[in-house]
Amino acid sequence: MNGKIREFISDFGWPRLIIFFFVVALFIAAPFVNVRVDNSLKDVIVRFGQNGVMVLAMVPMMQAGAGLNFGLPVGIIAGLLGSTLSMQFHLTGMLGFGAAILFSLPFAILFGLLYGILLNKVKGEEMTIAMYVGFSIVTFMAIMWLVLPFTNPTMVWGYTGQGLRTTITLDNYWSHVLNNILVIKIGPFFEFPTGTILFFALMAFIMWLFMRSRTGTALTAVGSNPDFARAGGISANRMRATSVVISTVYGAIGILVYQQSFGFIQLYNAPLYMAFPAVAAVLLGGASVNKASILNVVVGTFLFQSILAMTPSVINNVLKTDMSEVIRILISNGMIIYALTRKTKVAK
Repeated sequence: MNGKIREFISDFGWPRLIIFFFVVALFIAAPFVNVRVDNSLKDVIVRFGQNGVMVLAMVPMMQAGAGLNFGLPVGIIAGLLGSTLSMQFHLTGMLGFGAAILFSLPFAILFGLLYGILLNKVKGEEMTIAMYVGFSIVTFMAIMWLVLPFTNPTMVWGYTGQGLRTTITLDNYWSHVLNNILVIKIGPFFEFPTGTILFFALMAFIMWLFMRSRTGTALTAVGSNPDFARAGGISANRMRATSVVISTVYGAIGILVYQQSFGFIQLYNAPLYMAFPAVAAVLLGGASVNKASILNVVVGTFLFQSILAMTPSVINNVLKTDMSEVIRILISNGMIIYALTRKTKVAK
């Protein structure tokens, strides 16, 4: 019995167990420090739906042996281009949200192809290069947001009439368009964002189907054993590039889901570090550098967002100071370090 427990702890990992029990302790302690559990649970569920698709974007590249997608801002930029174009044409509601997705797809596919070609040239160093690719495209777009010819008064700076604002409100466009679909309200504090959760479930199901398709199986084979895959006539470079494109598309759609739930579009340097919470979440769910599943995404996103939602309310009430950002950074970077120190062989 003790051997089985030790084996379970070894497989699951002490950091994940500690964080799991920490989350449970936060929920137990909440009523004793005058924090409403129903309101906190609502925040966790909303955050889960808001961030889930971006965490899903990690799966294809990890399965293909291309490592953690620290270049997620490449997909996020594609999503931002889609959302700003949709606003430029004054599209609102579900039509505006759907148009933002459609507008973002060509950018995501193009950026993903270029990004994939680059990563194929730096095998073994993908994560380092991906991080700087993400930083570079965000910095480049910080210039482009000022010069692109957008004219919608809601988006541009009022005193010049040109250049996009740092933060653009989605009120009267598609703010909470998914959250409000079939929303379930229980009492004055709890709301279940049914539409957002269903959309995440749809994106997860599409990913699940893809990973079990012929292409998805070939992609996984490349990540597991590139030599065997090559002997079977599978092009490792093509599969890796395919995984990068899919990851970039999911990143673009993910930021649009995030925007509608958050209620704002954030430009310039806002996407710079958005890959780190997504990376930390999938690792927290039990994924390794070269292996990830939908279950890892669901568990990791729920645990990570539980910490972010519960820490400010519970810990701050106890310590009378704001520790939420410190704990978020500690857990994000700690999980990434923990995973990288257990890095397995990367596909060559």
